[in-house]
Amino acid sequence: MNLRNWISGLLVSISLGAAAQEPTMDLEKQVADHERAFARTMADRDAAAFAEFVSTEGVFLSGPGRLVGREAVAAAWGPYFEGETPPFSWEPETVVVLESGSLALSTGPVLDPEGNKVAIFTTTWRQEEPGVWRVVFDRGNKACGE
Repeated sequence: MNLRNWISGLLVSISLGAAAQEPTMDLEKQVADHERAFARTMADRDAAAFAEFVSTEGVFLSGPGRLVGREAVAAAWGPYFEGETPPFSWEPETVVVLESGSLALSTGPVLDPEGNKVAIFTTTWRQEEPGVWRVVFDRGNKACGE
């Protein structure tokens, strides 16, 4: 192989690699935006909107138990939406999407009303239809000595 063919092949590989990463990066932004909108339902005190982000077969791991299905999650989380002040907030720090574009993971801090980090959330999102991401797994863990 001569140098010209090798360079040409390298440039094609680089451009194909960049093209393959671009859609994933777009989906990462899409999932991060969904996570922020999901978190905004707590700030807006909108339990019905919160429930719409959860897949009908979503599972929330909470302490030693689990909540299975949108209705169970919505019922258990209902008390968090009572009152004028949200008991906590959250924001994605890291979002990763499978190359297939079907599943994503988001994680970040959970903050108390004073802005102190009290936990870390991990959420698995599934694209249920183009542009529509719903939570299929969610877990919060207490923050360790930070």
